[in-house]
Amino acid sequence: MKTKEIVVPDIGDFDKVEIIELLVAEGDTIAAEDSLITVESDKASMEIPSSDGGVVKELKVKLGDYVQEGSVILVLETSQSAEVEISTPEVAPKSAQEASNTTADTEQESPAEKPAAPKASLPQATQKTSPTAHIDEVSFTQAYASPSLRRFARELGVDLGKVNGTGRKNRILKQDIKDFVKQNLQSNTEGNTSGTALGVAPMPEIDFSQWGSVENVALSKINKLTGEFLHRNWVTIPHVTQYDEADISDMEAFRKEMGQELADQGIKITPLAFIMKAVVAALKTYPRFNSSLDVSKQNLIQKHYYHIGVAVDTPDGLVVPVIRDADQKSLVDISQEIRELAVKARNKKLKPADMQGGCFSISSLGGIGGTSFTPIINAPEVAILGVSRSKMQPHWNGSEFEPRLMLPLSLSYDHRVIDGADGARFTSFLSKTLSDIRRLLLT
Repeated sequence: MKTKEIVVPDIGDFDKVEIIELLVAEGDTIAAEDSLITVESDKASMEIPSSDGGVVKELKVKLGDYVQEGSVILVLETSQSAEVEISTPEVAPKSAQEASNTTADTEQESPAEKPAAPKASLPQATQKTSPTAHIDEVSFTQAYASPSLRRFARELGVDLGKVNGTGRKNRILKQDIKDFVKQNLQSNTEGNTSGTALGVAPMPEIDFSQWGSVENVALSKINKLTGEFLHRNWVTIPHVTQYDEADISDMEAFRKEMGQELADQGIKITPLAFIMKAVVAALKTYPRFNSSLDVSKQNLIQKHYYHIGVAVDTPDGLVVPVIRDADQKSLVDISQEIRELAVKARNKKLKPADMQGGCFSISSLGGIGGTSFTPIINAPEVAILGVSRSKMQPHWNGSEFEPRLMLPLSLSYDHRVIDGADGARFTSFLSKTLSDIRRLLLT
């Protein structure tokens, strides 16, 4: 047995490059030209192969390290016997004379010794669809993954454009591909409810240019991922939407009054902060809304924390950053955090952790318009609140009509977890709380 240090070869005009992926671990058996690490410069990423085969004895680098030509990647344990074993074929080739004799014998076989089967008796060849036939080559090429993972994905017939990357900068890792395959297998086992096998005929391909000028515009990565996510949620979750409205006249008067007092400090309280505090109070009163179904769909996972997601519209599509521990934060804290996360979202500065762990989501279109809408549940959550634009409406106070500012609410919930009566109770609680914000003092 002998050991050998494997170093970074000549990688061109790069002084130092960062390691963004380790492709081997200590104890792995590798062959020459197998990829060891993936490095990334400000222009491109590349895989560094091994110059020799053997067993990885010790890794000399870790994720985030910077390497250059000559840097030691690992120590490899090699052996002469292993090299001979690898290079020795399982079956020795025949000599030229033996091959010639075999050919001559075959040519001299009489038709009687080897009759030709009639064509009618031959089994008809069955054409098999290629496992990669369904792959969208454009999205596959644009996916952020290493060459070795691209080969791995093609072997499994996985379209990388549909895989969510959990690595650095949303890079696709090997485990992401495995999880994608497992999820699809599970969906098929549970009755093909993922939307890929609903028994519905596919949409026909139409040449729209026959009626006029057209242009193909590629969907952004966020558009594609959001579309797949929402489509899955829509076809697998039985949605019910409960509509209500809240009188926010007093709330708005108080908000504007506080806004004037805090203006010198540059603080602005948003209506969404009040709505979020009211949602937290409702979740505490009706804890079934603050839960998720487990994988077996037989149990509820009850949550005792209150992380509220807020849908943010960006030029690239919809994202949902999460306000953590909203029950422990003031209206001012929540307002400032919402504003900061919205700026980060529009500047593409959100981290994956900023969008994970939500219990309940709020989608507010009040700044745009509309009277009501049906928001799609942000699974694994079981409910989502839609907020539309408020407007002045005549309200009968018992003796006369008076103008009141009314806020439309749309609550979508998972009917497997929540029944209609609780849905109505939840929106009624929200309406009363927003109509009289003093109720928040009681929660």
